[in-house]
Amino acid sequence: MNRLANETSPYLRQHAHHPVDWYPWGEEAFAKAQALNKPILLSSGYSACHWCHVMARESFTNERIAAIMNEHFINIKVDKEERPDVDQVYQQACQLFTGQGGWPLTGFLTPQGEPFFVGTYFPPKARYGLVGFEELLLEMARIYREGPETIRHTVKIIKHTLTGQRSSGYGGSLATEQEIRASAERLLPLYDGEYGGFGPAPKFPMVNLWELFLSLGSPFAPLALKTLRIMAQGGIQDQIGGGFHRYSTDRRWLVPHFEKMLYDNALLCLAYSHAYQFSKDDFFREIACKTARWLLREMQHPEGGFYAALDADTEGEEGKYYLWHYDTIQELFSSDDADLLCQYYGITPQGNFAQGQNILHRSLEPEELAERIGLAPTVLKERLSALKQQMLAHREKRVRPFRDEKIITAWNGLAIAGLALAGRVFDCPAYIEAAHTAWAFIRRHLWIEGRLYRSYLDRRSRTPGFLEDYAYLVFGLVELYQATFREEYLE
Repeated sequence: MNRLANETSPYLRQHAHHPVDWYPWGEEAFAKAQALNKPILLSSGYSACHWCHVMARESFTNERIAAIMNEHFINIKVDKEERPDVDQVYQQACQLFTGQGGWPLTGFLTPQGEPFFVGTYFPPKARYGLVGFEELLLEMARIYREGPETIRHTVKIIKHTLTGQRSSGYGGSLATEQEIRASAERLLPLYDGEYGGFGPAPKFPMVNLWELFLSLGSPFAPLALKTLRIMAQGGIQDQIGGGFHRYSTDRRWLVPHFEKMLYDNALLCLAYSHAYQFSKDDFFREIACKTARWLLREMQHPEGGFYAALDADTEGEEGKYYLWHYDTIQELFSSDDADLLCQYYGITPQGNFAQGQNILHRSLEPEELAERIGLAPTVLKERLSALKQQMLAHREKRVRPFRDEKIITAWNGLAIAGLALAGRVFDCPAYIEAAHTAWAFIRRHLWIEGRLYRSYLDRRSRTPGFLEDYAYLVFGLVELYQATFREEYLE
């Protein structure tokens, strides 16, 4: 067991039994690196990250690779959700080295923490057009040992570039409405007119842009409404249990990357509530409330705070918990009910995912299906609702994805905002009460002597709150005030 066993991060604890001699981010690791004049290997990720699990399984549990890491490096593991400040710096460096970022983040640093190379996922041996991690480790160790001038030159360029990026602010003035509309107009050529969203795959929800488009009215709001509708019809939404997966790997919003994040779903609860306010279309009410119910059912701590994430993987397979075989539907339901579900959710014998499995999506709207089979729409919706509950009950017997039960202040602020707004818009006191109990949890456990802390799991973390923790909590409290007019939230 290494030094990670006593950390508050579930992600760090997942690596506690690795043969790698991991350190958490902190003075001890840097002091050791400087004393031994060893470079640092920094690995940053999060507990719901599929490729983080893959790299851990392939490399960090590999005795041979671990021995190389331990011999040549001081190894630091970072939970990017607990330490977004650390992760952001090295993500910026990764962009400079490779043109992209992501997780797991793999950085090679001087003993002072200066990056001389940063990438993301590396397989143990060369494949996918990527250098093998074992080969990379040995080469980085050699360069550090034999090329100090190269290291110093690289570090100087990276530091100069990052410093320049940080100093190039926008000045002190706020954008005018005209400037905001002009910025939104520059996005229009990137809009996917067929499926919504921007550009090709992968597609992320990008909720803030749709909120902006709704606020600007015509011609922007209809594009937001179309995207939100197609997203909710696709596999990126968990059609049975509610909640949205993190992003779509395809243009159609069909095949998701299966992790579920609190911040995505909190923001989507806001967006679908606003879409309903704008359009008065009950479809958006349905999705907003379905997302809120998922938050309360799957993600709430008994004392009120909200957990961070659900993993993408179950038993080592991505998406296993959410997928359905055609034969399973036939076995569970009568032929009429099975046929109805297959038509509605696009379930076929050949499947639309690996090994003949199906990602559920709305292939037909209830009204279309009702007309096709000769049922009244209200009768069909009631029947589908009952069948969906049976599917959910069956699915809940499966092995569940790992839940990261870390409670992050900023993300709870977003959840408070989303639930308070949904409660106000849809006249649902239960949502407002859930938002209040989340705030009570933050005040009890993470607001100490007038100062916020970043996260909680079994105990408060040592990390002070960041600007986003304060800002998003303020956002949540303002929404709670608007839902209740209780002055304590403003105070």
